[in-house]
Amino acid sequence: MKIGFIGLGNVGGKLAGNLLANGTDLTVRDLDRANAQPFLDQGAAWADSPADMVGLVDLVITCLPSPAASAAVMEGADGLLTALGPDKIWAEMSTTDAGEMTRLADLVTATGAQDIECHVSGGCHRAATGNISIFAGGDRATFEAMLPVLTILGRRVLHTGPIGSASKLKVMTNYLATTHLVALSEALTTMAATGLDLATTYEAIRISSGNSFVHETESQVILNGSRDISFTMDLVLKDIGLFQSIAEDHGVPLDLSPMLVSLFEQANAAYGPREFSPNIIRRYDEPTGLDIRAPGFPAELVDEEPPSRGAEVVPRRSSSA
Repeated sequence: MKIGFIGLGNVGGKLAGNLLANGTDLTVRDLDRANAQPFLDQGAAWADSPADMVGLVDLVITCLPSPAASAAVMEGADGLLTALGPDKIWAEMSTTDAGEMTRLADLVTATGAQDIECHVSGGCHRAATGNISIFAGGDRATFEAMLPVLTILGRRVLHTGPIGSASKLKVMTNYLATTHLVALSEALTTMAATGLDLATTYEAIRISSGNSFVHETESQVILNGSRDISFTMDLVLKDIGLFQSIAEDHGVPLDLSPMLVSLFEQANAAYGPREFSPNIIRRYDEPTGLDIRAPGFPAELVDEEPPSRGAEVVPRRSSSA
């Protein structure tokens, strides 16, 4: 299968690199051609426009920073929709709104092409090794056609149901991760205020019921002081805002979610939208004057899990289901 990849940012670049490293026939595109040059140097082809890419590949993957960016790539004058047709697949890997995902998928279906959403979770360090998790929404036939590609890109691949289902689950997981990040920021600062050693605090959380994926990853770059998780305040606000909208649309009264949205609105205004998201801890360490750092923690995360070919995750069902 010939694959096209549009969007070579923090996550997209690592996913595309993983495809290239596994011998995929790859064509790439990004608004900044400099982002594509390392791929071109390694043998990838270049597409002059999204429409041109369709003629070169069987599958087009988009991994873009916002729903607006995805819509522009799809619906522009030289967008994918002008060229998609039968025997082509569009796979959306951007984090987007479920309604917008469904709208674009309907336009793709009208061309005769297939569509699927394939949202990733687990961080840039796992995207680089192919150990990231993937939520895939779409019809089962398209999912099975995509599965050989998805098991290169990710370690654990979950078919979530129809188009839109993966978008909802993705923003839910980002909401949970954000909740954990804020709680950890408060916990680490409070323990520092009591005089506890923060390396010991880290281990206490890691081996206890207080542990989480976010602690094992983002707490490390907090304690290093780099706060570099390759994810920024504006992206957090987008994702938790999407989750809050889902709840509001379905009449679910939430307590934590509105507080998180308000907190990150304030953080975006105070620290800037491109500030690394773990710097939410600045709300706590700056007023107290505490140094929330400890020796021995990395400035950037490295995936220590050996790369492995992925597989589908099958949900547990009752025997009567």
